[in-house]
Amino acid sequence: MSVSDIKILIVMIIYMLIIVSICIVFTRLANKNSENFFLGGRRLGPWIIAMSAEASDMSGWLLMGLPGVAYWMGIADAAWTAIGLAVGTYLNWLITAKPLRRYSVIAGNAITIPDFFSNRFRDASRIIITIASLVTLVFFTVYTASCFVASGKLFHYLFGFGYGSMVIAGALFVIIYTLCGGFLAGSVSDLIQGSVMVFALAVVLFFGVEYAGGINAVIENLNKFPGFLDFFANATPTVNSDGIQQTLQDIPLFGSAAPLGFLAIISTLSWGLGYFGMPHVLLRFMAIRKTDELVFSRRIAVVWCIISLIAAVAIGLIGRAAYPNLLQTASAAENIFITLTTGLFSPILIGIAMSGILAAQTSSSNSYLLIASSAVSKNIFQGIFNKDATDKQVMFMSRVTLLVISLIGIIIALDENSIIFTLVSFAWAGFGATFGPLMILSLFWKRATREGAIAGMLSGAITVFIWKLVLKPMGGFFGIYELLPAFIVSALAIVLVSLISKPPCQEIQDEFDRSRGENE
Repeated sequence: MSVSDIKILIVMIIYMLIIVSICIVFTRLANKNSENFFLGGRRLGPWIIAMSAEASDMSGWLLMGLPGVAYWMGIADAAWTAIGLAVGTYLNWLITAKPLRRYSVIAGNAITIPDFFSNRFRDASRIIITIASLVTLVFFTVYTASCFVASGKLFHYLFGFGYGSMVIAGALFVIIYTLCGGFLAGSVSDLIQGSVMVFALAVVLFFGVEYAGGINAVIENLNKFPGFLDFFANATPTVNSDGIQQTLQDIPLFGSAAPLGFLAIISTLSWGLGYFGMPHVLLRFMAIRKTDELVFSRRIAVVWCIISLIAAVAIGLIGRAAYPNLLQTASAAENIFITLTTGLFSPILIGIAMSGILAAQTSSSNSYLLIASSAVSKNIFQGIFNKDATDKQVMFMSRVTLLVISLIGIIIALDENSIIFTLVSFAWAGFGATFGPLMILSLFWKRATREGAIAGMLSGAITVFIWKLVLKPMGGFFGIYELLPAFIVSALAIVLVSLISKPPCQEIQDEFDRSRGENE
């Protein structure tokens, strides 16, 4: 390693030590009971809730996946995705946050999303909680793998360390961090990590434009590539059988731009629907100390989200203008943030910017592991197999589950050709379609029934798998993002099955009315 690399690494190590210190400070409080460990005791303030929700939501996908899409295919897909996410963020905070905070307390003081659904529908059979927990486990394992991929790519590309060993090292850091402090430590440290992420994006964007010759030069260079700056068409890199982009005299080759029709744009915008089913975001709504503080949290979260998404897309475009033929595969393109950073700054600033990627993957994987382990320990182990389990037994089981999920995530992430954006998009669709329609209808439709909830979750999850693995490869209409059709199928299933099944009992209806009329 060079002296410069050592300086960068030292800065990143200092950052990790700060995060671990936060973890140690909150260890005793977090381990007091399972509600503290999984939900922070419902006493977090608006700044922490807002920054924690966004930092855990975006993950390494924001600094690597989204810029990679813009670098590889141009502005269209990345920009429409960002617009969908920004609108979805705002609507989720506006529509879902307050009702969920109130209802989760009324519905048996639920501390997990499966708990809430089960309590909301008085599901004595535990079918809802089982399905919801298994879905949480499956899709958060994929999400966790995407974070480990980000860690592996970061240290491999930056320092030349072995990709596999860095995946494992990154995973071990996250495991230790999560085991110590739980939700509370993760949420508090997310305030720092969210700030580091947006700072890194803003600084790289500002100096990246200057490095590429200014805005006019960036536009002029990108206009040479068919469809690169077209909001209604995707650029199509010319690649060989190994997926490597071809070049001619150091100029990357592109085929004709692929037009984006109305359906394709709506499909991409549908990323925003996913927010209504994201457990790691929804839990933050449940954890705030006062319902009224969610308004201030929403403003913070939406501003952070818009700034970060714009910067991430712009960095991908600027990176292609500055390094047109450097990153020649879709997987390699996800390193453009790192490439720009190392070309722009001194070792100290590079270390701070790279800590932004560490912040993203740490905060997200921490949330994913906590929620997935709580689904198994709290909802399946205690909720189904051992209803008399003590808090200590529940927390022990959560730690065992966390280790198993991490191991599976590591195995998935060890594929060096993994594309972060692809992993995230699949898990995002899974949660959005399985939980999104049910969350909205649970909060706002009194007539929703237990049978409808089961039908909606199953149809949403199954549709995601069938559409992604069977129908999407056919192309044409089936090429749309699987979240959109799966969300629609799930919503229809809930409504239709609820209407043909027996109405909810009076107790459920009275509880629903209290949740709609209670003020804190």
